Amino acid sequence: MKQQLVFATNNPHKIEEIRRQLGNQYTFRSLADIGCTEDIPETASTLESNARLKAHHVKDGYGHDCFSEDTGLEVQSLGNAPGVDTAHYAGPQRNAEDNNAKLLSDLADRPNRLARFRTVICLLLDGEEQYFEGICEGRIATAPLGNDGFGYDPVFVPTEGDGRTFAQMSPDEKVRLSHRGRAISKLQTFLRSRSDADRPTG
Repeated sequence: MKQQLVFATNNPHKIEEIRRQLGNQYTFRSLADIGCTEDIPETASTLESNARLKAHHVKDGYGHDCFSEDTGLEVQSLGNAPGVDTAHYAGPQRNAEDNNAKLLSDLADRPNRLARFRTVICLLLDGEEQYFEGICEGRIATAPLGNDGFGYDPVFVPTEGDGRTFAQMSPDEKVRLSHRGRAISKLQTFLRSRSDADRPTG
């Protein structure tokens, strides 16, 4: 029987990325699927704390074991901004085009365009709390490129790639390189080890 996982998000892009990576081994339930329709505040000062806040909101309010993630884009010459403010860098409207435009404007006179994406997952399972981190090093392009992906994908060029932005890659290509893909791989390894340990022997 498939293991059910509640992923504390209603972002369809993130759900699709994770479903693509984990395949048919798990049945995913989003916040909407468990009746959680309110906005969960992300008021903490670190990615780890925001991920924990969202996971505990679901566990404490709805009784489900779950996992949550928070992702930040850290740009070296901006003092690692936008960081925890990544989703609303250009304002509370949380608009990707606005965020990208502000980022490119802020970097217009800065030769150093090095950046990294960092994802932290908090898993609440069987009364235990686990964290998994994924990092993707790269740089910020001088203009948006590509039509796929979401968020900052049109302006982020991963170091380990071939010079294309995430938005120019197929979903499978992006998963292999991305911060979220790497964090999910660690989550998957942990869940598999738990499943193997619970399997009867002999």
